[in-house]
Amino acid sequence: MKKKIKQTPGPMKGAVNPAEDDPEAARIGFKADAFPQQFLRPEAESEEDTVLNISLRPAKLADFVGQKDVVDKLTVCIDAAKQRKEQLEHVLLSGPPGLGKTCLAHIISHEMRSKITVTSGPAIARAGDLIGILTNLEKGDILFIDEIHRLSKVVEEFLYPAMEDFEIDFVIDKGPYAKTIKFHLKPFTLVGATTRSGLLTSPLRSRFGILYHLDFYGVEELAEIVKHSAQLLHMEIDREATLEIARRARGTPRIANRLLRRVRDYAQVAGIKTIGKEQAVSSLNGLGIDTSGLDEMDRKVLRVLLETFDGGPVGVESLAASLNEEVDTLVDTVEPFLLKAGYLKRTSRGRVATKLSFAHFGLTPKEKQAELF
Repeated sequence: MKKKIKQTPGPMKGAVNPAEDDPEAARIGFKADAFPQQFLRPEAESEEDTVLNISLRPAKLADFVGQKDVVDKLTVCIDAAKQRKEQLEHVLLSGPPGLGKTCLAHIISHEMRSKITVTSGPAIARAGDLIGILTNLEKGDILFIDEIHRLSKVVEEFLYPAMEDFEIDFVIDKGPYAKTIKFHLKPFTLVGATTRSGLLTSPLRSRFGILYHLDFYGVEELAEIVKHSAQLLHMEIDREATLEIARRARGTPRIANRLLRRVRDYAQVAGIKTIGKEQAVSSLNGLGIDTSGLDEMDRKVLRVLLETFDGGPVGVESLAASLNEEVDTLVDTVEPFLLKAGYLKRTSRGRVATKLSFAHFGLTPKEKQAELF
């Protein structure tokens, strides 16, 4: 005699809840009502975060500054999906931190006139977590998973049929009593963001129909972003000051906005109403940001490489140990800009300082020791 499966009322919207009938489902942690509170990042943030993070983000693609190729291609995809009255294909956004991946995910939601659900790879610890999130999505909704490369292998396997066929087969019980429950999902769009696309498995990457890589911004683009952010923060700032902030922002809008807020603090304490280049330079120097945009951590990395290891080559593990830092901190946070700006080279033998690094610190490259073999 077949066991009757009860229907779950409330937020599950008609999906079955195996935890009510099967102890195995309860053991693995399937609890539908807990997902929105336990695993989803709420849209409501603190007042400071709302002002500093959300209010500075553009809401439309037309207002998005920089990444012109990505914006143009994404505009075509969104317009085509809206004309066909279909959900957008799954989107993968990759690139260094602070370049606008999360911002683009919210813009996609706004342009498609759909609700966005925000979570992250580490937050989805078990398969039951993922099922609870997916079954709460309505047709055309956006599921944004930040740091998607940190999803566990088990959760990733469940994501494959959800992306392709909008259904999940969930196995409960064990041995001869094992049975499969099929969850039919409403068509949705998965937007994944990653800072390390190389860690994504090939099966997961191949299931994304739209893949874009975000690169560092130019000085003029960052100056425009700084000007726009200053208007939203009710600041008066001249053109030279915006350019000075942009030059020291390491090609990253998030850093540009952060520096702008710190310059605003200095100006407010000093009683300056209109921020000029002189005030911007003085504030940024006080923050330890030099004219090339290198901060204290960048200079520390380069100095150890130049003075301790004679410019390299040196392995990233040895470099991290000398700095008492994590390897991931160097690889994800410090190295991308140093590589892009030409201060560092990554070779098969390790990290090597360039002539630009020696010149920046007023040092002369030493002659390399002759190869023994």
